[in-house]
Amino acid sequence: MNALRLGVNIDHVATIRNARGGAFPDPVRAAKLAEQAGADGITAHLREDRRHISDEDIARLSRELKIPLNLEMAATEEMVSVALKHKPHAACIVPERREERTTEGGIDAHGQHNRLAPIVARLGKANIRVSLFIEAKKEQFDAAKSLGAPVVEIHTGAYCDTRGAEREKHLKAVREGAAYGASLGLEIHAGHGLSYDTVKPIAAIPEIRELNIGHFLVGEAIFVGLERSIRQMRQLMDEARASHGSASTR
Repeated sequence: MNALRLGVNIDHVATIRNARGGAFPDPVRAAKLAEQAGADGITAHLREDRRHISDEDIARLSRELKIPLNLEMAATEEMVSVALKHKPHAACIVPERREERTTEGGIDAHGQHNRLAPIVARLGKANIRVSLFIEAKKEQFDAAKSLGAPVVEIHTGAYCDTRGAEREKHLKAVREGAAYGASLGLEIHAGHGLSYDTVKPIAAIPEIRELNIGHFLVGEAIFVGLERSIRQMRQLMDEARASHGSASTR
C-alpha cells in the first residue's frame, strides 16, 4: 500500500500572531518544528485579505524549509504572481470568500473550467504541482483531469462536522471519490477539519496519498505542544494504514 504523507498547515499559528501583532508566535518556527515531528510537508494559505499568513511568511518558508511547501491560493492573478515568484513545490487552488471564517467547501472545477484552465497551465509550466481542492463528486474529478491538474484534495469538512448516519454517508462519498479519482490517474489528497477522532477512517482509504491538517494540531498544541500533537496524529494515521493493509491481505 502507498505510504500516507502528512502535510501540516501552519495558518493558525499566524492567526494567533496577528491577533496581537508583532512577530510571535512565528509560523516559520512552527513549520520547522513540524518537520522535526515527522511532517512530510508544510501547507500555508496566503489569503487575499492576509488574515493569517503574510507575504513575508511565504518568502521565508520558501527560503528556509527543507520539506515541500504547499501554497494554498485563490484562483486570482495576484496569487498566481506570488506562486510564480516563490515557486513552491505545490499550489492548491481553493475557493475563497472574504466573509468566510475558513474555506467552506471545494472549488467548482467543473463550473469554472474555462477560468481555471490558464491558471493551471501557467503554474504547471513553472513546475509547480497543481492541486484542486474539490468535493468528492464525479464531475469535479473529471474536470480536474480535463484541466491537467495532477492532484486533487478532497474536502473532508462535511464528514468531520456530522455524526452518525450522516457522517457515514459523507465518508462513503470520500471513499468512492478517492477510488474514482485514482482510476483517472489523479493523485488523491484529503483534508479540512480532521482531528484525532476523525482521521483514522480517512487515513485508511488506500487511494489517499496525503492528508493536510492544521487547525486541530495548532489547537491541541496549546495543551501538549506542537511536536507532540503532530506525532500523535502521525501515529494514528500510521495505525489506520497498517490496520487496513493487514485486513486487505487476509
